[in-house]
Amino acid sequence: MTDADPHTETFVAHRNLLFTVAYEILGSASDAEDVLQESWLRWAEVELGWIQDRRAYLVRIVTRQALNRLRTLGRRKESYVGPWLPEPLLTAPDVAADVELADSVSMAMLLVLETLGPTERAVFVLREVFAFDYAEIAAAVGKTPAAVRQIAHRARAHVTARRPRSTVSAEETRSVLDAFRRAASTGDLRGLLDLLAPDVLLVGDGGGIVQALPRPVRGAHRVARVLANEKVGAVAGLLEPTTVNGHPALVLRTDGVLDTVLSIHLEAGRIIGIYAVRNPEKLAHMHRENPLTT
Repeated sequence: MTDADPHTETFVAHRNLLFTVAYEILGSASDAEDVLQESWLRWAEVELGWIQDRRAYLVRIVTRQALNRLRTLGRRKESYVGPWLPEPLLTAPDVAADVELADSVSMAMLLVLETLGPTERAVFVLREVFAFDYAEIAAAVGKTPAAVRQIAHRARAHVTARRPRSTVSAEETRSVLDAFRRAASTGDLRGLLDLLAPDVLLVGDGGGIVQALPRPVRGAHRVARVLANEKVGAVAGLLEPTTVNGHPALVLRTDGVLDTVLSIHLEAGRIIGIYAVRNPEKLAHMHRENPLTT
């Protein structure tokens, strides 16, 4: 297949979009990559002369493959050891500059999307994030445009009730992360309590492969006591700033190997969510920047 092959040119031109669609539907970068490979095989067999909008057709293929994979992923989560978190992505600076895109791929938003059913999630992502029209979405999910309108309305209401209530600047997030790192590294319980919202949630994902919190911890005092632990303090000072899912975050490396990705969710200047991904199988996409786009 040459560089001039129209199938290849079109697929490569839209690859970042297709990966973003698959990732937002699945919350898994590795599964999104698999979906793109499966979609390429189907795209390569398409007679292009019959296709009026190649971008929309590619998104249709990817959405269908992602929905199939999402149902498989749901069964896999049922046997997952410990809490499940989305796979973090090391994102390029231009992702953080696009506020709407960064919000849509944030750890907090991906967790909200986890509360939707597969079709609702796909419809919400295609409509609210990528602004596809109802007819295009209907073709992608195998529903009528009228049904898609109803699904979109339900999904939008569901997400609105659960999504982050305010947009937080990158500067504010970095400032809170710096204070968080200092307080945790010194075991400063008072300092931690000043940073945490009363109903803060701490979630760790080790996947049964590495040690992590066996279950989520909720409440400022409980979370602060976990974070003020000497073992946590010993590594907190080694946390390094980075950009994950379009937002400032922290990473821990042990002997040069990525060990933990830590993301936070802020509301009203306080930390409402702390998400620590330690499962090494979920950290593969943290070794290079991932370009995302709408």
